[in-house]
Amino acid sequence: MAVPVAFFAVFFAYPVAAIVARGLQIDGSWQFGRVADVLAQPDVRHVLWFTTWQALASTALTLLIALPGAYVFARFDFPGKQVLRAVVTVPFVLPTVVVGTAFLALVGRGGLLDELWGVRLDTTVWAILLAHVFFNYAVVARTVGGLWAQLDPRQEEAARMLGASRLKAWRQVTLPALAPAVAAAALMVFLFTFTSFGVVQILGGPAFSTLEVEIYRQTSQIFDLSTAAVLTLIQFGAVAAILAVHAWTVRRRETALRLVDAATTARRPRGTGQWALLAGVLVTVAVLLVLPLAVLVERSLGAPGFGYYRALTRVDGGTFLVPPIEAIGNSLQYAVAATAIAVVIGALAATALTRRDAGRFVRGFDALLMLPLGVSAVTVGFGFLIALDEPPLDLRASWILVPLAQALVGVPFVVRTMLPVLRAVDVRLREAAAVLGASPWRVWREVDLPMVRRALLVAAGFAFAVSLGEFGATVFIARPDNPTLPVAVARLLGRPGDMNYGQAMALSTILMLVCAVALVVLERLRTDRSGEF
Repeated sequence: MAVPVAFFAVFFAYPVAAIVARGLQIDGSWQFGRVADVLAQPDVRHVLWFTTWQALASTALTLLIALPGAYVFARFDFPGKQVLRAVVTVPFVLPTVVVGTAFLALVGRGGLLDELWGVRLDTTVWAILLAHVFFNYAVVARTVGGLWAQLDPRQEEAARMLGASRLKAWRQVTLPALAPAVAAAALMVFLFTFTSFGVVQILGGPAFSTLEVEIYRQTSQIFDLSTAAVLTLIQFGAVAAILAVHAWTVRRRETALRLVDAATTARRPRGTGQWALLAGVLVTVAVLLVLPLAVLVERSLGAPGFGYYRALTRVDGGTFLVPPIEAIGNSLQYAVAATAIAVVIGALAATALTRRDAGRFVRGFDALLMLPLGVSAVTVGFGFLIALDEPPLDLRASWILVPLAQALVGVPFVVRTMLPVLRAVDVRLREAAAVLGASPWRVWREVDLPMVRRALLVAAGFAFAVSLGEFGATVFIARPDNPTLPVAVARLLGRPGDMNYGQAMALSTILMLVCAVALVVLERLRTDRSGEF
């Protein structure tokens, strides 16, 4: 635990504490009254209200649209199911900047809806809600669907034989068993939408702002660190409460059910109703998930002769100091370094968490590992700038700063992917190896590693994908001569002109393709029992 604890203490807790202290301290004295002053501001209360209700609305809409998909994945067996599973998962691993850009191409000025029917949604909350559904559809479909596939269908069939209607049998038998999974998925969707940044930044405009966007505005545009610190504390408290509830629901999900092999529960659709349900899910996936990405690709090809892509190789003297195409190499290099860091830290933490003699501190650290997913990435990025600027941690001019920030987001995915597999390793195998004289390192290398090698590769793939798309922290610490793909897309969208817009679409398409390739590799490595996030 020493290395993971030190890593999170130095590169997460210290920068966040530093920026909060900078905002709440004046002449060495704490100004806790500033919290009440900030909360009394009408604009701040409006941001808090909008952040909360749009997260609730996004969660409810995602559940409504994705639960039929979860049922289809769980109970139906049909040609192309694995391809559909990959298509559904692509949006989840896409950077939020790409998601926002895709919906901008669909519903924004000059977008597909604007050209066909003169309809624009980029200035309405509907664009944000639909983009959140697009991003989180896979969380519900695969998390709930993964459990649904393992529920014994004979229980519901027995209720039907005893006279219950299909709806009553589902409501009284299946729904209570699914409740922990639905609650866990809903809480994760709420967490992602409550802390939404890239989507709201691109689609919300000046009218809509979440806590994360407001923290960014107060930090980088107004330079009001005091207000930003208060908003950070509010978001931190809300995220901690969400994660506590999530941990409780996951424990219920793991211990309250008797499951069967998922391969025995799926069958081909039968009857008009089931085929209609499958068709409806396919249409939903095509319209909600595939169409925005297709429009994104189409807009990137708008200039003759791949003009937008060729423009990426030139320096315009304004937006970038280097050709935008160099952002691809920068992102790949940063993502590889971040993945290596995340795998080492995450593997050490996961190994420690599986020890039967782990104390309360180690078990509590499991929950703390999830905090980087919910705490303001903007705060972490700006905290890096003000905290890691003095020896022996003067890293402001170092390239490693970006991979370190990206690794903070990747570590939770590594831990969550490796923990179930490590916990499944028979402890008696380790004990037998130790009795025969093997050192702890040799036991891990020859007993644990062969069993978790596939999970380790899957974890590395997830860490690579999320590192590639990290935006909130990177936007502060990426140097102008070394931009990443998400930062480059955001800069291009921030400048007027069709050429800048087209180049943003082209870069977003490249980033989408890189993430999709990473996902295809993940699907090939994924075992049947590791299909959930």
